[in-house]
Amino acid sequence: MSKQGEHHQIEADPRWAQLRARDAAADGSFVYAVTTTGVFCRPSCPARPAKPGNVRLFATTMAAEAAGFRACLRCRPLALEGRDPMTARMQAVAGYIRDHADEALPLARLAEHAGISPFHLQRCFKAVFGVSPKDYQAAERLRDFKSRLRAGDSVLAATFETGYGSTSRIYEQVDGGLGMTPSTYRAGGAGEIIHYAVGETALGPLMMAATARGVCFVQFGDEPDALREILLAEFPAAACLPAGPECEPQLDAWIDALNDHLSRGAPRPDLPLDLRGTAFQIRVWRFLLSIKAGDVVSYGELANAVGSPRAVRAAGTACGANRIAVLIPCHRVLRGDGSLGGYRWGLERKRVLLDSERRQKSG
Repeated sequence: MSKQGEHHQIEADPRWAQLRARDAAADGSFVYAVTTTGVFCRPSCPARPAKPGNVRLFATTMAAEAAGFRACLRCRPLALEGRDPMTARMQAVAGYIRDHADEALPLARLAEHAGISPFHLQRCFKAVFGVSPKDYQAAERLRDFKSRLRAGDSVLAATFETGYGSTSRIYEQVDGGLGMTPSTYRAGGAGEIIHYAVGETALGPLMMAATARGVCFVQFGDEPDALREILLAEFPAAACLPAGPECEPQLDAWIDALNDHLSRGAPRPDLPLDLRGTAFQIRVWRFLLSIKAGDVVSYGELANAVGSPRAVRAAGTACGANRIAVLIPCHRVLRGDGSLGGYRWGLERKRVLLDSERRQKSG
């Protein structure tokens, strides 16, 4: 057959469209070889596409090898059959990552363990597992975290045991992984058990409530009974119970830590938070967590920061919907003219919080 005929025959083969599209679903069903390089590849190989006249299609890797071609070192087609000599090495690296998922694992450390260059490790690992070593570690760390929660560990214990360092790191790495979905939120916390405790603070009586995942409610008020009514209204389908011997000491300690922040200028406690709201609200609340004490933003700046510059009113509504006072610092958002705007727990409390933070910053 002429070269031109071979060219047309390749283009007419439906497998040609799959390799041109780098269709990963076709991996394992055939391989293609490039006559100018002597290499055969998976259909999904990210290498630069070859010209049709330089391509040969094979049903199996063995057929390609019998024709004199060698396996691509980039997409490693033999890995799918367990015949790639690098596969066992990458599996060993994966095992090392699983055993050390709670530690910092820079690529250089993994490469040293594998005895190859960082570039080679990154490329080979992704070819074998489909993800980078970093993403593989993140998945293992999250799996371990969830496993510890199911086994009964507290959120705080699971956070540090799995190497996150702080709960904010979890929210950075797992988008929505710990918060309640909007549909569940609209169900009023159905199936949830929420424990609460009340303590005195520099800004008056405060109720703090938490699920197994973390704090879901911090509310200032005047009377414990009134605070409980607010909690029940927020989560009407949940079982809201006074903190018992198992969780009361922890809630009391968290309330004391928050009061230290309010009364003595101690750092805002980094407590586990169970964010409950819509996707937009959670974006707003997460950004609020990044505002430093003594700094303020306008509602317009807040809307712009969460990627919705026209949603100024919605950003203000999200601040008003925040049910975790101070720990999510919505008091640091002002009107565009610098006036206080609104505050769910009273403008006087907002003024006291801002004045205290400004004094600490200037001092």
